[in-house]
Amino acid sequence: MHDFYSDTQTRPTRAMREAALDVPLGDERHDADPPTLELCARVAEMLGMEAALFLPSGTMCNEIAIAVHTRPGDEVICTRESHIIFAESGGPAALSGVMMYPIDSERGMLTPEQLGAAIRPRSAHAPRSRLLVAEQTANLAGGAIWPLEQLNGVVLAAQEAGLATHLDGARLLNAQVATGIPAAEYARGFDSAWIAFTKGLGCPVGAVLAGSHDFIAQAWLLKRRWGGAMRQTGVLTAMCLYALDHHVDRLAEDHALAQSIGARLSVLPLIKSVMRVDTNIVMADLADHAPDARETARRLREKNVTVTVVGPKRLRMVTHLDVGPADADALIDALAGIA
Repeated sequence: MHDFYSDTQTRPTRAMREAALDVPLGDERHDADPPTLELCARVAEMLGMEAALFLPSGTMCNEIAIAVHTRPGDEVICTRESHIIFAESGGPAALSGVMMYPIDSERGMLTPEQLGAAIRPRSAHAPRSRLLVAEQTANLAGGAIWPLEQLNGVVLAAQEAGLATHLDGARLLNAQVATGIPAAEYARGFDSAWIAFTKGLGCPVGAVLAGSHDFIAQAWLLKRRWGGAMRQTGVLTAMCLYALDHHVDRLAEDHALAQSIGARLSVLPLIKSVMRVDTNIVMADLADHAPDARETARRLREKNVTVTVVGPKRLRMVTHLDVGPADADALIDALAGIA
């Protein structure tokens, strides 16, 4: 199978699995698991934060952060394409009782002016504008990278308005590798941020949420309450440590492959347009005469190629460590064969 469905489809390499065999283990609930403590310390430093917490998923990182930063009835400001809106099962409403203020944006990125216009005046009749959530990279905008100056400007505007700020950094390291700007620079000014290990880094489980000591103390309470606390997590975090040491720089290979795929797609009769490719995500809109996206994806599956349907005529293809040039050839050939 040539799997471009998502970078979440990666399998841990043999070396990554072997990295977990001989590590010392302990109970993470008592701060007694050495690999987990090391991982959290490294990620906190990478993001310029005081402390960090290992969690099963990035969705839990986002939902815990929202719950810590808000109170029921508050409003969260984000772009309409944000992961917390389209892929977290209504979690902000169900778990935190908050409203969402989605903003239509260019390439998944707000401007300070858009944020300012969205912040509500204090009123007994309106929800309290409380939290800004930004996503780096912007998934549904084709893995687009926020320019650092724009991101800093939005965070500053949020701070001046008294909002808390949270960075969904699921693919933050893709931005770091693509631009050479350290993750801590992108996270600067945010009250909380996280990175995923189950996407381009290739781990089977895990994400790490970072913030102040007080924020992480509150996050630990919710981790336990929501069933995310575990025991000997070193069998997982050892693989995450391996990924930090061996799989970060290679993200550049994913970006190069995505660029190549985007260029080759743009000349196919079946494709109307391709979004600008910044990192490892390729978004392509099908031509008017082409089958719709679901039918196209079905025909691709018959050719052992998987992609994601993200709109009536839009496909998403994501590169990762388990696909290479031969898989890209199979993808292009399969699309070229669809009338």
